Amino acid sequence: MTDKNIDLSAERLLAQNRLARQHLSALPLVCRPQTESAGYAVQARLHRELEPSLGKIAGHKVGCTTAVMQRFLNTPNPCAGGVFASTVHQSGTVLRHTQFVRPGVECELVVMLGRDLPPTNVPYSQENVAGAITAIAAGIEIVDDRYVDYKTLDTPTLIADDFFDAGCVIGTPRADWRGIDIPTLTGRTAINGAEIGRGLAVDVMGHPFAALAWLANSLIARGLFLKQGEFVFTGSVVETSWINPGDKVTVEIDQLGVTSVEFSGV
Repeated sequence: MTDKNIDLSAERLLAQNRLARQHLSALPLVCRPQTESAGYAVQARLHRELEPSLGKIAGHKVGCTTAVMQRFLNTPNPCAGGVFASTVHQSGTVLRHTQFVRPGVECELVVMLGRDLPPTNVPYSQENVAGAITAIAAGIEIVDDRYVDYKTLDTPTLIADDFFDAGCVIGTPRADWRGIDIPTLTGRTAINGAEIGRGLAVDVMGHPFAALAWLANSLIARGLFLKQGEFVFTGSVVETSWINPGDKVTVEIDQLGVTSVEFSGV
């Protein structure tokens, strides 16, 4: 893609679509990223375009890190997106359903970073990223189906638009996590008190920290890096659930507690 077409895709189509909460059909061919690398180039331009309205990038998401989500989105490898500061919420928040086109929720383990993960001579691994983690928490990623039919869109286009990201809700961080056998943790999603799905942390690339390492290496390859104070959603262990007005969502992860959000119909 040319710089002009990257700008066109980010400015005139994806940014306008997200801020206006409109359904997006397939991008015109001339500004449609054809590779994942091109998708990330459009995403970076989109972030600059949206920051005046949504705030700086406060954290990151890694999608399609589990088999259940790879099947759901027909994407065989992890994909990353940014999370804007104004879309980060604490547990118990009430959001208006009309803030979204078609909101959905995902059950995820979140890591908080106490130091940068800059470029190094050796790629990051799940073992050597652990020292940068100050706390972990149960989180709800809020996604938004902003599309006429997302199943017809290719992976590079979804990457360009942050892979459905629309915000998050983060539970109480646990700093004393080092004694926890993280891969054995079970995560559960419930809507209006009824459990609708559960999964294991081990389903996230064998260990959620492997998703963190993947993201660290992916960002470095794109000339970026993870920074102190940021957070990372490591991928949903439960298939995405679409939300109706008035629904109350709770996500619970063993030893990390319960995180909740309500989607008001008003």
